[in-house]
Amino acid sequence: MTGAQLLTDDQRALVDAVGRIVDGFDDDYWRKADEEARFPVEFAGAMAEGGWLGIAMPENVGGAGLGLTEAALMMNRVANSAGGMAAASSIHINIFGLNPVVVFGNDEQRQRFLPPLIAGRERACFGVTEPDAGLDTGRIKTAAVRDGDVYRITGRKIWTSTAQEADRVLIIARTAPVEATPKPTDGLSLFYAPLDRSRVEIRAIHKMGRHAVD
Repeated sequence: MTGAQLLTDDQRALVDAVGRIVDGFDDDYWRKADEEARFPVEFAGAMAEGGWLGIAMPENVGGAGLGLTEAALMMNRVANSAGGMAAASSIHINIFGLNPVVVFGNDEQRQRFLPPLIAGRERACFGVTEPDAGLDTGRIKTAAVRDGDVYRITGRKIWTSTAQEADRVLIIARTAPVEATPKPTDGLSLFYAPLDRSRVEIRAIHKMGRHAVD
């Protein structure tokens, strides 16, 4: 059986519906966005308007309540469009990135953080990789120190996709030094915070291609 034959009728309908949106953004649209290094706001807006950014989010916060299989099918169709991985990168963090809030957040946090992402009113980025740690997350140095009712986060992140456009950052930081933990991955915490440009310096990294998404 082919991959398409293994899908349910609902899943095939989902892929077709996504295809009708993404096929409206042709080679010329993506070529111009890449040449101008301009974020594809129209494409991201169309996906939000169609309700697709909430495909895997709970229904009580405005999502579709579907699973990761449906989200993966959607993103596969997005990546197999004229926009390729630039199209996928422009929206994937809004779809998958806040899953920790879905799973571990309380009701108040879910109601506060998720609807703006689903509606496309806010964009998020995920700060993980660091210049001195690469993909070895256990070696990150960004530190979060408790100061009364807040945490002060200090450090550096690199290759944070969509940081130029993001309103908020999901950032992983140390709340305990590595030498005080049994394993390097202990003492790591996730924070979801406004990306305040008055306190954070954000620079684009020159790269080969895909200039529409930093």
